[in-house]
Amino acid sequence: MDRKPFVGAFARYLPILEWGPKYTKDALTNDLLAAVIVTIMLVPQSLAYALLAGLPAEMGIYASIVPIVLYAIFGTSRALAVGPVAVVSLMTASAVGKVAALGSIDYVTAALTLAFLSGLILLGLGLLRLGFLANFLSHPVIAGFITASGILIAMSQVKHLLGIKISGDTVPELVGQIITHLGQTNFYTLGLGVVGTGFLFWVRKGLKPLLRKVGMGARAAELLAKTGPVLAILVSTLVTWGFDLVGKGVQVVGEVPQSLPPLTAPSFSFDLMGSLLGSALLISIIGFVESISVAQTLAAKKRQRIDPNQELIGLGAANIGAAFTGGYPVTGGFSRSVVNYDAGADTPAAGAYTALGLAFAALFLTPLIYFLPKAILAATIIVAVLSLIDFSILRKSWVFSKPDFAAVSVTIFLTLVVGVEAGVSAGVLLSIVMYLYKTSRPHIAEVGQIAGTEHFRNVKRYDVITYPHILTLRVDESLYFANARFLEDYIYDVVAKDSKLIHVVLLCSAVNVIDMSALESLEAINERLKSTGVKFHLSEIKGPVMDRLSKTHLIADLSGQVFLSQHQAIEALKD
Repeated sequence: MDRKPFVGAFARYLPILEWGPKYTKDALTNDLLAAVIVTIMLVPQSLAYALLAGLPAEMGIYASIVPIVLYAIFGTSRALAVGPVAVVSLMTASAVGKVAALGSIDYVTAALTLAFLSGLILLGLGLLRLGFLANFLSHPVIAGFITASGILIAMSQVKHLLGIKISGDTVPELVGQIITHLGQTNFYTLGLGVVGTGFLFWVRKGLKPLLRKVGMGARAAELLAKTGPVLAILVSTLVTWGFDLVGKGVQVVGEVPQSLPPLTAPSFSFDLMGSLLGSALLISIIGFVESISVAQTLAAKKRQRIDPNQELIGLGAANIGAAFTGGYPVTGGFSRSVVNYDAGADTPAAGAYTALGLAFAALFLTPLIYFLPKAILAATIIVAVLSLIDFSILRKSWVFSKPDFAAVSVTIFLTLVVGVEAGVSAGVLLSIVMYLYKTSRPHIAEVGQIAGTEHFRNVKRYDVITYPHILTLRVDESLYFANARFLEDYIYDVVAKDSKLIHVVLLCSAVNVIDMSALESLEAINERLKSTGVKFHLSEIKGPVMDRLSKTHLIADLSGQVFLSQHQAIEALKD
């Protein structure tokens, strides 16, 4: 029996069946090397992001083990590394903090439930092939949200640098709390935090050139530079232990369970799930957009293909896996994925090997981080997220598009002042409203013929040939319910002001869709013009649009004709 059709049918949903049988020794070597490097990077990063989410440190490691294995089975990217990321961790803290007290068992349960809901949403979107819904998040809104989130994340970690206890989800709250508790600063903690932050910033910019000067290869120097946080963790842990800084008030990670990810279960309470559903939807969409952009960028470098809908399934499986193994919402991370790619990962198996490395760390290395200062983890987060902040999007959007500038500004402002969910929700809503407003008043141009050519252009921009008894209008938008009446009114107004008109030609070269409302408006225009002795013509209708119009009465009842080209229309009507 030929197994190829059978395997092919399942490979659509299990990409591992496609690349797995072709796995080679060279791929194994490359994947193992990448896994070692990414594992070293992920241990401190996972701990730090769990801290950001308000969860026990070990949950960061747990969230990086089973989810990445499930993604390796179901995902299509060969370099994407799945696990906790800064923005999703912040959104998790914001969502869970509304339904449970920080540090309680209910808080952990809510985080598991959030991961479960996010996984179900992503899985459902993937199975229904609805990946296009992520397009409703415009790039300016995403850029604004990530910039504001980077500021919020950095400010939320100041408490760990100062060694003070504060709470708050917005900039005004955080600033007020920091000022109020500034006098309680622990200077040992502050010293560790300042030195650690400075060192990590230097590692990003200065370590690679230094390693190159001593003769190390470019690729090795770059990869080693990315493991700088590990050195900061080792030194700070030894310093804290050796000088008994815990006794001087320095907060440390403390005891972390020495175990593999436990079997856990989310809550199936309808009240809790209902409270978290909106947040889970936002986390799913934001996480997917971040993940797919990274995956596509890295895949393009090797001319590989990413299936967005299968990516939804892979991320959905990863999040469901996190919910049942002590994790919280995950997605594809930019920094870890780039390191994975640069380290030479050939297949998703690199992620599975990374999971084995993290499992080893969870079993045998966690006692070594007992004295790890939280200030160093906070410094790791701050240095990582400051690269997310990009205020240039404000300047770019102001120059290019005022509506986009408004969407970015509102997103940044509300995220900082009201909260992450309010910011991204308002940004998406404003983008959709502005799109509807813009398309409800489409650009309509009167066009004429450029002498000696068959080209027609706007009479306000070019010196063109026109005829007093012919009006040609080009509508630069698909016609649908929101703009159908606008087109009607526009044509009526123009015709009413010009008694010489005999023909009105609607140039449809930019019309991709005509819905029922627009069809009724075209029928009304045809009847209204017919009653005034003006013929209504259509030109350059696209094939799919014409196929739909041919099934209606419009074409048969048209007072004028349908022309293949605008030049043909002018040649037929000018005399």
